[in-house]
Amino acid sequence: MLSILIPVYNYAVFPLVLEVHKQCISAGIQFEILCQDDFSSSFIEENRTVEQLSYCTFSQNAVNLGRGNNRNSLIQKAQFEWLLLLDCDTFPRDSFFIKNYVSFIEKPMAPLAFGGIIYHPKKPHNSQLLRWVYGQKREALSCEFRNKKPNSRALTSNLVIRKEIALSHPFPESMSDYGYEDLSFLSNLGQQNITVFHLDNPTFHLNLETSAQFLTKTEIALQNLVLLIQTKTIKPNESKIIATFLWVKKLHLIQLTAWLFQQTKTVTTKNLLSDNPSLLLFDWYKLGYLCLLQTLK
Repeated sequence: MLSILIPVYNYAVFPLVLEVHKQCISAGIQFEILCQDDFSSSFIEENRTVEQLSYCTFSQNAVNLGRGNNRNSLIQKAQFEWLLLLDCDTFPRDSFFIKNYVSFIEKPMAPLAFGGIIYHPKKPHNSQLLRWVYGQKREALSCEFRNKKPNSRALTSNLVIRKEIALSHPFPESMSDYGYEDLSFLSNLGQQNITVFHLDNPTFHLNLETSAQFLTKTEIALQNLVLLIQTKTIKPNESKIIATFLWVKKLHLIQLTAWLFQQTKTVTTKNLLSDNPSLLLFDWYKLGYLCLLQTLK
């Protein structure tokens, strides 16, 4: 019935696998849990213990494939008609997580569904606040709000999908680095009139990077976004950052915006690494850095 696919990278995945395995057994379904490590340097031996559980496997890539290609590889290995894509640093909100997805699969309203993502309400350490604030405000969205823009407000960290759809519309192979592979994948489905159905069946996002690490990953992601803009992979109405960038470009303000970003980068970064990070300044950082990338081409 269900293949649960968990790409792994430098994270202890056993607690997640144990919980999902327990729920699958309780639900009485046919299932498999496939964990595939993407050339990590940590938690290898600990993660191998998932194979002690029935219907669970753990494999390692000989090279780093990247997030999208690692998922593509797992999808090809899956044996069941329905797939559940889970990030390794997530955890179900409750004990009905698998049963909720089984109910959807038995009477599907669409070929894929996103259950949502949430964050623990307690503030993390000050060094991790930017990722937590961003997640709370931009990712932990209600089911009703997500449904207004179903494909652009979904993520692949907690997504159930028919295998035939995932095989026919794989994650972009050209994007081996972190960032925007979710949006590219889901945008492509939307352009084929394949719409995400939204459920109230979230997972917690557990692994909070430091604010400094999150900024670095954001810069890497924006390099991917340049490729998506150049290839017109994503429609402007599916991404605020792309829509804003194209507006700036239309007004011939790329050079000026890049210059202003460089002049304000130090003070902006200081705020984003502080104990009171501003998402408005984070948006400015992303726009400014994206414009700077354009000037360096």
